[in-house]
Amino acid sequence: MHVGGFCVYYCHIMRVCYFCGTKLDEKLEVFRSSSCVHCGKDLKICYNCRFHSLGVHMDCLESIAEPVRDKDRSNFCDYFRFKDSAGKSSSGDQGKRAKENFQKLFGNGTS
Repeated sequence: MHVGGFCVYYCHIMRVCYFCGTKLDEKLEVFRSSSCVHCGKDLKICYNCRFHSLGVHMDCLESIAEPVRDKDRSNFCDYFRFKDSAGKSSSGDQGKRAKENFQKLFGNGTS
């Protein structure tokens, strides 16, 4: 759809389980005891949180007091907000692309 010369896309908010990629209802409230209906794994984990970011202080964009050791297990973090995601495979593809771009820019370390 075009509005004022701009193309407008309507996106459906999608939440997926980090482990199996099962689509979850965007209205689903996630608690510490919540688990995926398909694989049974925990949902309130760092990898499902919009504030999780590798490489920043304690891998979290929020100012957490203590690091979360097991980022793939349920925790008590008060900052948790479920992120909109394309699932586990996209983060792997993103990391692979980043590594390829790094090697293009700096070479592979051999002379």
